[in-house]
Amino acid sequence: MAARQTLMDHILAGYCLSLCLCLCLFLCYSDAASDVPQILKYENEKMDGDGYAFSFETSDGISRQETATLKHPGTPLEAIAVQGSVNWVGPDGVQYKLNYLADENGFQPQGEHLPQLEATRTA
Repeated sequence: MAARQTLMDHILAGYCLSLCLCLCLFLCYSDAASDVPQILKYENEKMDGDGYAFSFETSDGISRQETATLKHPGTPLEAIAVQGSVNWVGPDGVQYKLNYLADENGFQPQGEHLPQLEATRTA
């Protein structure tokens, strides 16, 4: 009878150990899965060959929107103009926003976190 009780104790201990291991693995997996940002919103639109528009937002505070249009179609000055913005939370906990325009005049970013050029005075 004592040997049978010892065997049952070992089996019960094995089940408890297995249950604890499964619970630990589940908790570790759920923590790791929660670190992966989820897409909360996504929109994409093609505008009849003359441009596009898209936007998205993720669970980690990143959002972006962008619109592109074809300027001067069918001429030697034909170009794509892209305008948009992106928001994110930096590692320092600060919310950042970058607005941008990219066209025939180049990439033109604007944001409070970017260095500002002083206007040069002409005499």
